[in-house]
Amino acid sequence: MPMIRFVFALAALVIGTAGLAQAQTRDIYTVRGIEVEETADTVIAAQQQAFASARIKGAYELINRLTLPEDRQGKLMSGSIDPSLANRLAAAVDVEEETRGGGRYVGKLAIVYNPSMMRQFFEDRAIPYVDQPAPKAVLFPVSDRFAPSVWADVWPEQSQGRLASFETSLSPMATPESGWAELQSDVQAAGARRGIKAVLRGSPGAFRVDLMSVTPAGETQLGSTGSVATLEEAVEAAAQTMDHVWKQQSVIRSDKRTPARSSVLFTSLSEWNSMRTALSRSPLVSDFAIEGLSRKGAVVKFVYAGEAERLASNLRERGIALEENETGWIMRSTQANFETLPKEPAMMKMQRDLDNTEELSDLSDQ
Repeated sequence: MPMIRFVFALAALVIGTAGLAQAQTRDIYTVRGIEVEETADTVIAAQQQAFASARIKGAYELINRLTLPEDRQGKLMSGSIDPSLANRLAAAVDVEEETRGGGRYVGKLAIVYNPSMMRQFFEDRAIPYVDQPAPKAVLFPVSDRFAPSVWADVWPEQSQGRLASFETSLSPMATPESGWAELQSDVQAAGARRGIKAVLRGSPGAFRVDLMSVTPAGETQLGSTGSVATLEEAVEAAAQTMDHVWKQQSVIRSDKRTPARSSVLFTSLSEWNSMRTALSRSPLVSDFAIEGLSRKGAVVKFVYAGEAERLASNLRERGIALEENETGWIMRSTQANFETLPKEPAMMKMQRDLDNTEELSDLSDQ
C-alpha cells in the first residue's frame, strides 16, 4: 500500500507538470501585440487582410524569438514567408484590440502558432532553434543609484512569450550585493529555481543593465545590455539579453550525442519530481528514461548533446548539481539539505539498493 500511494502521488505530479508544460509551450508560440491597419472595399475584406499580414509579421517575430541571428543568416530572406505558408504555420488569431468601419480595420492581434509546424519549418531549413523555456526565475530590479521603486515600477509582474521566463520581485530589501541567502525566500515562494539581479547602471539617456543569475551554487554573470535612453527600453533590452543568453546556452548545433546514466539523490517526492522535470526538459537531453525509483533515489538514463561541461552548466541553471566519482555520475538538487542525503552516494550502491528493495518501480514510460 505505501508504494501504491507513492506511485499515485508521482502520477498526479506528472499530470500537473504536463499541464504546465503545455501552457508554457503555448505562451512561447504566441506572438502578441501585432499592430495592423488595412483598408479594403469592405470591413470583412480589410479584416482578412489584417489577419493575413499579422500572421506573416508574427511568424518572423517568432522565428527571431526561437533562433539566433547567426543561425538564420543565409537561410531566411525577406519574403521567405508568404501568406500561404504563414497560414499553415498559424493555429489561431486572437483579437486584443480592434476598430472597424468604413472598409477600414485597425487593431492589435495575437497569433498562436502550431509548434509542430514551426519545428518542421526550422528542420526543413536546417535552422537550429530552441523552444524549451529556461528555468523560471524571480527577477530583482536593483540599483545603487536610484530608489528601488523607480526601477521596479517599470517591470511587468511577469514575462509573456519569453524563453527566459520570470516573475518580478518588488522586495525593497534586495540590493546589487544580495546573494542567495537574501533572495531565496522570494525565489522559493514563486516556485522558481533561480534569482536574476537586474542591476541598473548609468543615467537618464544612457542606461544599461547588468544581469546576474543567483542560485544556491553561487552567482553567475549572464551579460549586460547596450546603452538605451529610457527605463522602458532598459527593461526590454534586459529581457532580450536573458533570452539571448539562454539560446546561446541551449541551441544545439553539434551532431555529437552521448548516452549517459546517473544516480539521482533526493530528500522528498516533490524534490524528485522537480529534478526529473528539469532534467527531462533540458534542451540538451533526449531519450530520458527512469530505470529504477525508490524513496531514497533513482537511476536514470538519457542521451545528451554536445559536451558534458555544457550539460553540467545547463543543469546547474535548472537547479541540479552534477558531479562524478569513481562509479559514475551523481545528481543532487542545488537546494537540497545535504545533511539528509545518503552518505554513500555511489551509483553502484544506489543501483544495488534499488534492485533489492520491494519499493522499486519501473517508471521509464512516464
